[in-house]
Amino acid sequence: MVFGYLEGVPVMCMQGRFHYYEGYPLWKCSMPVRVMKLVGVTHLIATNAAGGLNPTYQVGDIMIMKDHVNLMGFAGNNPLQGPNDDRFGPRFPPMNKAYNTELIKIGEEVASEMGIDDIVHKGVYTCLGGPNFETVAELKMLRIFGVDAVGMSTVHEVITARHCDLTVFAFSLITNQCSTDYDDHTETNHEEVMDVGKTRQPVLHEFVSKIVMRLKDMIDFDKK
Repeated sequence: MVFGYLEGVPVMCMQGRFHYYEGYPLWKCSMPVRVMKLVGVTHLIATNAAGGLNPTYQVGDIMIMKDHVNLMGFAGNNPLQGPNDDRFGPRFPPMNKAYNTELIKIGEEVASEMGIDDIVHKGVYTCLGGPNFETVAELKMLRIFGVDAVGMSTVHEVITARHCDLTVFAFSLITNQCSTDYDDHTETNHEEVMDVGKTRQPVLHEFVSKIVMRLKDMIDFDKK
């Protein structure tokens, strides 16, 4: 965890994250979010690399998350399982407003200001356990579910953030296109994902910085 200032705003950043596929339970993957809450963080900007399932998405596009499908939760795996800690939040937190609509609007405005609104979309994300990439049948099912992008993180962190009343904005960098065609022999690999992330790094840095600047105008951080 790194502490500092971004555009004059005090920030706490994570250098990487815990993943479920590495063998950590979801509560531990989400533990840094609770640390953020305890040190006074009020807004969470979550990012991830994801496969683009929406056929209109291209590699290098950005998808602002408007909602998610918690498939791991459907299977009974949730970061809030176990005794509830009332110091953080309620036993049954609502998730119908997991992603703040005002921040989504700000993200779209920033994209327009930067001239990248043609590569920025709003969509639905899902997190799978990994570490393998998905089969064609699995991806076809997810498309039926209304999923636009697929990854292996973020959902449990957002659930934890909303449990402790953090305001959330999240987006995915589309690092590969998901294949729903058995005749498509293209295979996703981790190196491809990393290369796209490095290529888009300057754009993402500016995108996040400008959003933080807008937050600075909205919130008096000196009182936090």
